[in-house]
Amino acid sequence: MADLIRMEGIDKRFPGVHALKGVNFDLRPGEVHALMGENGAGKSTLMKCLSGVYVPDGGRILVEGREALLTSPRAAQDLGIGIIHQELALMRDLTVAQNIWIGREPRLSFGRLDEKRLNEETAALFRSMKAPMDPRALVGRLTIARQQMVEIAKALSHRSRALIMDEPTAALNDAEIADLFAIIRQLKAEGVGIVYISHKMDEIKRIADRVTVMRDGAWVGTVAAAETPISKIISMMVGREISDERPPAPDLSRAETALEVRGISRRPDLRDVSFSLKKGEILGFAGLMGAGRTEVARAIFGADPRDSGEILVQGRPVEIRSPKDAVAAGIGYLSEDRKQFGLALGMDVRANVAMTSLSRHADRLGRIDEGALARIARDYIRTLSIRTPSDLQEARLLSGGNQQKVVIAKWLLRDCEVLIFDEPTRGVDVGAKAEIYRLLEELAAAGKAIIVISSELPEILRLSHRIAVMCEGRLTGFLPGGASQEEIMALAIRRESAQATG
Repeated sequence: MADLIRMEGIDKRFPGVHALKGVNFDLRPGEVHALMGENGAGKSTLMKCLSGVYVPDGGRILVEGREALLTSPRAAQDLGIGIIHQELALMRDLTVAQNIWIGREPRLSFGRLDEKRLNEETAALFRSMKAPMDPRALVGRLTIARQQMVEIAKALSHRSRALIMDEPTAALNDAEIADLFAIIRQLKAEGVGIVYISHKMDEIKRIADRVTVMRDGAWVGTVAAAETPISKIISMMVGREISDERPPAPDLSRAETALEVRGISRRPDLRDVSFSLKKGEILGFAGLMGAGRTEVARAIFGADPRDSGEILVQGRPVEIRSPKDAVAAGIGYLSEDRKQFGLALGMDVRANVAMTSLSRHADRLGRIDEGALARIARDYIRTLSIRTPSDLQEARLLSGGNQQKVVIAKWLLRDCEVLIFDEPTRGVDVGAKAEIYRLLEELAAAGKAIIVISSELPEILRLSHRIAVMCEGRLTGFLPGGASQEEIMALAIRRESAQATG
């Protein structure tokens, strides 16, 4: 089969960084070709070269056998290459149709917008995708999944023959992922080639035909997805074997209770939630999207007000009305959205690590001991294996896994006894995920009390000593760490249940 896209010997350098080192990649019509690698492996840089964002320093790109000079995104679009970024680029206050055709709107005489034709062409586009959508709906009122469908339609409106999808399921639930995969299969049947970037191994096995792995800016290999074990793909990505073996559960029978939550409620999200957490314990919170897991964490941390309920830390009642109160009580919270709530992206690693502890490193006049902060930051960079050129690197330039480690360092420096991790490995690669698992287990072994909230059941089962399951704002049951996914799901869909405590 002739290649739709062929990239040969692609080289790209930035100041101080050799980002791409003679990379080869090809895409055939009607296939899903997964592009995998750890954060920083060069996947996004390679796709930016293909989509015209970057111009390669070396190598060549062929589109349907002809060498192409892709000097801008428009040049790539004109050759039928579309990209859907992980961060959606839509205008929330415009309609679906206006977003898709912006700058290319059909016009009547004297330049007037032909709104009827605009909406008709949009409706026809979605019919061809078998994904009904109201062209007049405001994008800002759509779910993330529906917004993603708009992005796909926008790319197809340019008659894209090659479509790049970057982490397309990061914010989707299982039903929405199934809908997306149905559209991908239809596009395949129509001869569209799809480059699929994801860290989720189960998705790759379900949807991909071939897998290309990159590491440190270089091509490692291309394999058939159906014939290659996940363990082999992971080994190609990280250059080593990663053990997924769960360590033995500790004996917590004599451990002290670090946190007790009694009857927390906040209508309509939470109803009478009660549980306890011991020192050295990892308590996993499972449940379907909207079950109330994050709402529990935010109520404990004082980020959201609660209607009723009591919180005890080390056996003593504490009044938590704000995150400041929670931190003072020894509770740290790593939000599911680290970029919005966990990091100051424009500040350096040192400042981010010290953020919650500045007062401890200031004299009576409020002057900060920068030397002490530098030493502390470098210690955490070493201890947590944070990959950064220096402690003065801006946080926004780090990979997702290293950003997460910076947030963890922030709370370790504060010496919180209770740590709440909300989606701790969202958007991080398999190597960083293994490192974060190891770190959580070491923290628990050192006596920290840990709550882990995750949408990934294998992650909950891998980490948790006990599992709390929620449904529609209630705790529906507790399970031991060795439970099955089926047992968790049975509690996750139990709508009516006597309130569970544990």
